[in-house]
Amino acid sequence: MIQLSIIGSGNVAQHLIKAFAKSEAVEIVQVFSRKKETLASLIEYDKIVNEFENLIEADLYIIAVSDNAILDVSQRLPFQNKIVVHTSGAASLDVLDAKNRKGVFYPLQTFSKNKDVDFSIIPMCLEAENTFDFRILETAAKSISNTVFAINSEQRKALHVAAVFANNFTNHLYQIGQEICNEHNVPFEVLKPLIRETAEKINTLNPVDAQTGPAKRNDSTTIQAHLDYLTNENQKNIYKILTQSIQNNGKKL
Repeated sequence: MIQLSIIGSGNVAQHLIKAFAKSEAVEIVQVFSRKKETLASLIEYDKIVNEFENLIEADLYIIAVSDNAILDVSQRLPFQNKIVVHTSGAASLDVLDAKNRKGVFYPLQTFSKNKDVDFSIIPMCLEAENTFDFRILETAAKSISNTVFAINSEQRKALHVAAVFANNFTNHLYQIGQEICNEHNVPFEVLKPLIRETAEKINTLNPVDAQTGPAKRNDSTTIQAHLDYLTNENQKNIYKILTQSIQNNGKKL
């Protein structure tokens, strides 16, 4: 069984703790949190440490902290030649301190507090410096997920940018849609079936083929009517940019 330490107490760390708690191939021997009480509801209290020098022997150390903190945390680890990985989608393998063997253990998913996720369907993107270390990461990943990929740092960077468009920007557009609804006393609930259907379509259609709407149809009258209706300049600018992007694809109904 793989002995695992998780370093961090944020969203990703907490979801990993929950996922590995159900694993039959991995045992969490320790977690690191500056505030022990943050993780007290997830794991035995005596397994939580808040000083780096109190970290014990493990087969694998997962650093699940903000991108800006990865290097500092990896430098403060009080051991050498262990497998140390981070969970970032944007940071390269090389951001980790060279005193340990480096790797990446990136779950491609959005994580929010108090919102459980099914780890079995989350793509796990792995990278390591050698085959032996990769096999350890692969065993750990397959113990919580059915979808595991070997993804190098350059590919992961592309995935992360794509994920920002597909997830973060999309969610921001939901927010704008909600703001427009609220401003005009329309329940946002009315849009939710449309949102679900849009997301479901890409299971069977290419996004280009699934695209609909006035920009796709080049319906200039409706586009102008929408722009005239919007009074918020930020919303208007986003509408123009996205409309132009859709039209630049060159396919019209």
